[in-house]
This record gives sequence, structure tokens and C-alpha cells, in this order.
Amino acid sequence: MEKKLAWTVAACARVMRPVVRLALAMGVKYPQLEELLRDLMLDEASRTWKSRGTRKPNVSQLSVTTGLNRKAVTARIRDLDSALPHSETSATARAFTTWLQMTSQNAERRRLPIVAGGGAFSFEELARSAGRGNVHHRSILDDLVRLNMVREHEGHVELIADGFVPTEDLQAMLAFLGDNVRDHLLAAIHNTLGTGPRMLERAVFASGVTRECSENVETIARARWQTLHHELTHEMSRGVLQAPGGTSGRVRVGIYTYYEDDPVDPDASTDVASGSFPPKAT
Repeated sequence: MEKKLAWTVAACARVMRPVVRLALAMGVKYPQLEELLRDLMLDEASRTWKSRGTRKPNVSQLSVTTGLNRKAVTARIRDLDSALPHSETSATARAFTTWLQMTSQNAERRRLPIVAGGGAFSFEELARSAGRGNVHHRSILDDLVRLNMVREHEGHVELIADGFVPTEDLQAMLAFLGDNVRDHLLAAIHNTLGTGPRMLERAVFASGVTRECSENVETIARARWQTLHHELTHEMSRGVLQAPGGTSGRVRVGIYTYYEDDPVDPDASTDVASGSFPPKAT
């Protein structure tokens, strides 16, 4: 049991170090992180008890599970996600993704009239579909212009970005960081705990390479992702259209590349390896 706890704490340290780096860069202090960790532990402990059939876990159950004293448990739990929008609900992101998908099938649709008559396809129609009729097309267009993803000129709008990366909007960037990294970790943790069929969660990595090699690897990954992105978007769009009313399932697929000049472990050997879930067949 002691080894299991030590391994788990070590894994948490690796996961949390980038989070601490982000927090320090943004001016977050230790008391704020401490409060956040407490609330998260209580929230997850409550979820765990409910999954076991306990409708409303009591103070003693939450205290035993988390190791927090009863006073800390009885403190009110904050709405942990209220400060950030959820990326799944972004009409702007949906409009951009749908538009990008269309351009892969017809390059001429990279430039659209903002509004059009006579049955011609327009940005207004695209935005109405992406916003599900709840967001005006002008609001979505203004957002895309602000994010420097489209160019508006003389009644037309042109797509100038190849991916929805809202670098001009810190709140949106943090929302995508939270959602994307959360789901990556959830897949890895699901596989580690063995609570169901293993999900795809793989990586290939190397140490002892030049910056040029690292950049070449990223170029390859970006090129492959463009093709896969369009295939996945097509399948997800089909699934949304065909799903019966009230369907609440969700899916997220991501890819990442990270490289740096100095290895995380300066004593690590130079080699190429891979980590994967589910394990590769032997």
C-alpha cells in the first residue's frame, strides 16, 4: 500500500507541475490553489459516494475519504467552473469547425457572402446552423474577426486560419486548455483504474534529438492531423444529426506535440520509445 501511494503521489506531481507553472505565470498564489484542491477533493469524493449508491454523503463519509477535518468539509463548495465557458458550447468554435470542414470538400467556400438571397449559401446560414438558432450570425462573425480567424471585406468574409486556436482571447484559451487537458487526463486515468474498456491514449517519445528533428516531427504530426481532423469532424457531425432527442453523450479527440531543448530528466538516456493504452499486441 505504501508503494502504491508513493507511485500515485509521484504521478500527481508530474501532472500538477505544469498546472503550478501556469498558476505562477498567471499570478495565482498558494492559498488559492489550496482552496481549489480542497474543493475539488470534496466534489470528487461526493461524486464517488454517489456512484456507489449514496444519495447524499454525510460529513463523516467525506471527511474519511478526503482526510479533511469536519470544519473544512462543511464549508461551502464553490462553483469550480463558473469563471470559464465550456468549449463544447462555443457557437463560434462550431461555426469555424463546420466552415473548415466545408473548405476541405470545396475550396471555393473559403470565401462566403455574409448574407445572400436566391438560395445561395452564406455565412449567415452557416452561423445559424452552428448557433442552433440561438446566436445571431453577426455576433459569431464579430467574434471570429476579433480572434483574427476571418477577414471581412465588402459584404464577404474569408477564412484565414486553419485551426480554432483563439490566441487573441485569454479566457477562451484557458477554457480550451482546461477542457482538452481534462479529457486527456480522464482517458489516461480511466485506463489506469481499469473501470471499463480501455480508451485510446498513446504517445511516442524520444530523447537525445536536435531541435530540427523535433520541429520535423511536429510538422509531420500537424500534416497528419489535418486529414484526421476532417474525418473526425465529418463523423461527429453525422452523429449529432442522427442522434435521437435527449442524447447527452460527448466525445473529444486530441493530439499534441511537446518538445524542449533540455530533457525533463537530465539523467535520462537517449532513446526512442512509446507508451500506449491499450497495450500493443505481442
